Amino acid sequence: MQTPPPAPAQPRNPLHGLTLERILTELVARYGWPGLAERIALRCFSDQPSIASSLKMLRRTPWAREKVEGLYLFMLREQRRDARDARPPRP
Repeated sequence: MQTPPPAPAQPRNPLHGLTLERILTELVARYGWPGLAERIALRCFSDQPSIASSLKMLRRTPWAREKVEGLYLFMLREQRRDARDARPPRP
């Protein structure tokens, strides 16, 4: 019996190695539940939100997970831009 080949390395994929729970936790920390519900219209974000119930829904709903991952990537770009803008100008 052969072992399956190792998964290809994805050094440029910012989602590689991140769990959905970590992504969701960081989004909630940045935007809060109301902000998350405003950006992605899902009932699990607006009606008695919790990490556990949201994870359950996102794992069963691929299109919703894609939206959450897309928002996470947008958040990373925003953070990089903010960090770049906060640096003092070079002489």
